[in-house]
Amino acid sequence: MSAHHPSSLPIVLLHGAGGDASVWAAQTDWLTARGWQCLPLELPAHGATPAPPLDRIERMADWVWAQLDARQIGPVVLAGHSMGSLIALHAAGQRPGQLRGLALLGTAFPMRVSPRLLAQAEQAPEEAIDNVVRWSYAQAEPLTPAPGFQSPRAYRELLLRQQAHWAEGSVLATDLTACDRYSDGEAAARSWGGPTLFVLGERDRMTPPALADDLCAALPHHRTVLLDCGHNLMAEAPHAVAHALADWMERDLGLAG
Repeated sequence: MSAHHPSSLPIVLLHGAGGDASVWAAQTDWLTARGWQCLPLELPAHGATPAPPLDRIERMADWVWAQLDARQIGPVVLAGHSMGSLIALHAAGQRPGQLRGLALLGTAFPMRVSPRLLAQAEQAPEEAIDNVVRWSYAQAEPLTPAPGFQSPRAYRELLLRQQAHWAEGSVLATDLTACDRYSDGEAAARSWGGPTLFVLGERDRMTPPALADDLCAALPHHRTVLLDCGHNLMAEAPHAVAHALADWMERDLGLAG
């Protein structure tokens, strides 16, 4: 396969529940410095994008394609973390011809959320945020944090900022409910069927690696990278995630940074 310069093929990065583009900051900096073009998107009610939030993964995927169409961007590599992985997966199934590759980080299908956490996110969002932060890290404060490491405190502040974005409800509850209700993952995987990267945390308590097995089986052209971290891979293993993405794009997709 011939190499393509990434200036004509951006990597579109999709954040997870309650996040924004900043969750990809370390990866964007690392990849951009090596010649890749990164486009981190912020869903409605996240980051700088106005509220209200979208309530279904399918609607979020439609929104992603609308952003790319408006920018006249394509084809692309789609990468998503957690909720963003479901959005990327569904978007890939919608328009497989407009993708060169799909990267799913911290993913699972189905991505069930406990009823207790869903209720807490709706009724006591700050308590839910504290639990999400606690469950997202394998090790809260390592003795020698990796360069670019985002601390649990910084992650909590990010989630609280997103929660303040929409005064009429809970952004986190809307996002988590969308993950819990999404049911078209295997159909989207079969529709896509192209080269796929799984980046999973060996110590992920929110989406343990085994919960990605069905998606792996539905995507025969996949590569799996296991990292020694929890669910918040980009924060705990920032450069390992960037390396995994670049290595896969170079080897499996034939792209060059």
